[in-house]
Amino acid sequence: MTQQSQTVRGMDAGAAGGVAGRPRILEVDALRGFALAGILVVNLMTTAGPPGARDGLAEVHAADGAVQWLVVLLAQSKFYLLFSFLFGYGFTLQMDSAARAGARFVPRMSRRLAGLFVLGFAHAVLLYTGDILMIYALLGLVLLAVRNAGPATVRRAALWVFGVAGGFLLLIGLVAALLDPAELSESAAAKAELTAAYRGGFTEVVGANVRALPETAAALLLMGGFVVAAFLVGFVAGRRQWLGAAALADRARLRRVFLTGLAVGVPGAAFSAAALMGPLPERWVLLGLAVGTVAAPALSAAYATGLLLWFATPGGAATARVLAPAGRMALTNYLTQSLVMALVFSGYGLGLYGRTGAAAAVGGGIALYAGQLALSGWLMRRYRLGPVEWLLRTVTLWARPASVNVR
Repeated sequence: MTQQSQTVRGMDAGAAGGVAGRPRILEVDALRGFALAGILVVNLMTTAGPPGARDGLAEVHAADGAVQWLVVLLAQSKFYLLFSFLFGYGFTLQMDSAARAGARFVPRMSRRLAGLFVLGFAHAVLLYTGDILMIYALLGLVLLAVRNAGPATVRRAALWVFGVAGGFLLLIGLVAALLDPAELSESAAAKAELTAAYRGGFTEVVGANVRALPETAAALLLMGGFVVAAFLVGFVAGRRQWLGAAALADRARLRRVFLTGLAVGVPGAAFSAAALMGPLPERWVLLGLAVGTVAAPALSAAYATGLLLWFATPGGAATARVLAPAGRMALTNYLTQSLVMALVFSGYGLGLYGRTGAAAAVGGGIALYAGQLALSGWLMRRYRLGPVEWLLRTVTLWARPASVNVR
């Protein structure tokens, strides 16, 4: 490992990173910071306009269609799985922290999950219906249930959960491909109603968000298995030190995972993009979504290992140092992204919902992300925790953190 890629000591846990008394791994924080960019891009596609695989966002510029196609190919379903993996990994760090402090882990983690749920509910109602925090809070109970299991057992469980969830989703996609596409599409009247609500005032926006909460429950049923599988793999990674210095130095292993992930993930992502955005007929939309979701873990693994290989180079190490502060305060940045998107697209802000093409939305997202990188770097040079991370850690410990200043 290079000098630049050594761990940074003495950092606090935040949303899912190192814990007090244990080194933070710079590369892991950088991975989380990178994943923030992908999460932002995907969320923009559902925040900027009505949902719909082929007719959601307005076609303002010639590049809009290509941008949407690339978002599905490169980002959709990949980055929330990377976050889920890191959540499971961070769970093991929280276990170690409680053990060193002589604290009871279950009450501590239960408070943490309850805090996440409250944050997620407020996030979903006030800002963004695609919230993941409530799902993390509920499915985090699975990690509590398996906390004393051995890594081999947890790994087998992860494979079974992924297999069942993936098979079920593929079956739904195959059945949907045999139906009339018109039965699968949201009606123009429903989209017009949704557009009017999100271009309305604060009350109308919140009302639309509340009415969308059952969709979050449906997402828990359809996508929860993939989140749980990623949680469990992250748990195994923490227990077996897959992200420790020795494992990161095994470049041959990282290259094997990277190449295998590309070989499996790219064809699945390409089929998904062709089905969701064209040129395949619309009846393939749900099957394309299913195939893309099932293949997403492979591409997520390729992204992670490819970045870890790059971070070991001088140029990559410099980039990791830029990304890592954003990863240390990922929860704050995630919620801030939603706040900015709400102020830009909803009626209680600029009211651009349904009026912006994908290219402009993604361009604005890149500018927002660059600003977050700069602000995160400034804050993390002065404090150990971001604002929301501080709040969540206070709830977790049920006490004010001893110190949040770097010095």
